[in-house]
Amino acid sequence: MPSVIALDAMGSDRAPKPEIEGAIHAARNYDVRVLLVGPEDTIKAELERHPAASRLPIEIVHASQVITMEDKAVQAVRSKRDSSMRVGLRMVREGRAAGFVTAGNTGAAMASAKMVLGALHGVDRPALAAVFPTALGTAAILLDVGANVDCKPHNLEQFAVMGEIYFRSMFGGRFENKAFARSMSGRRPRVGLLSIGEEETKGNELTRESFQLLKRLPLNFVGNVEGRDLFNGNVDVIVADGFVGNVALKVSEGVANLVRTVLKESLKATISRQVGYMLSRSAFSDFKKRIDHTEYGGAPLLGVKGVCIITHGSSNANAIKNAVRVAAEFSQRRINESIEQGLAALRPAPAEPEPAPAR
Repeated sequence: MPSVIALDAMGSDRAPKPEIEGAIHAARNYDVRVLLVGPEDTIKAELERHPAASRLPIEIVHASQVITMEDKAVQAVRSKRDSSMRVGLRMVREGRAAGFVTAGNTGAAMASAKMVLGALHGVDRPALAAVFPTALGTAAILLDVGANVDCKPHNLEQFAVMGEIYFRSMFGGRFENKAFARSMSGRRPRVGLLSIGEEETKGNELTRESFQLLKRLPLNFVGNVEGRDLFNGNVDVIVADGFVGNVALKVSEGVANLVRTVLKESLKATISRQVGYMLSRSAFSDFKKRIDHTEYGGAPLLGVKGVCIITHGSSNANAIKNAVRVAAEFSQRRINESIEQGLAALRPAPAEPEPAPAR
């Protein structure tokens, strides 16, 4: 039976065009039924430009309001109760959809998810998890990348557990790099704490206190890692507070765009380079795909009761398609249940009641 995914049709910068095109690609390529949430007339007008969509499992769910990028998150969530975000998330809460995807206002999406879905038992603060490509042709996960600017050590402890479970459930040993896939067999994902040095004493008060908590967890904790470890494949899950994680994410995206731009300009510089590019087109296509964030879908908000995937406002159809795929896989693999079980194992068992004194 196909997974039903609610898609905010009005989230991206160029909505609803990328959302509708992404929904069409997802419905064609994956076993999903996509519910496009937003103003019915607007969505219908764009859908009519794609006659083949009428034969696909795509439906429109009307929502009369839209939360824009300019809206203040909390105020918009409270005042726009019939927004495409809230309607889509309510469908998840009510069991009418297995997951929700949005490329809209990130702050509003997180606030809406917390308000409508609520947090899993044992989760103090949900976290956004972003996927990074590595030099080994594998993936690494960084969390939190923006849901929580100010964190306590126990928040990072929970992030580590949620991130490890998410990586293990979504990736496991399924990698193009066969040697790495074999190395993953039989071992837990490597979890690192993002800091300014590998030594246990390095970092600020938050990272030093978090280090002590993480090393006591039943995880494959490898200690402190640095920014370069996001991409070298030496660690699978990187834990940080939302402020540091978001800066790392934005810097990484900027570097990836710079590399693509400089490479493209360099290849156009001379005739000989253009000929070389034509001869190596396949290799350059592979390179572009490996560093393309749209291939990884979006960032799941780990720790909420339901599936909520948040992707870029600049998302194209490929990013939307993959975000729908991630939402379906997240639901099918029952990752939230695994997270609750993992966090429950950290809580001390209730004390046995003392026996009543003998009379």
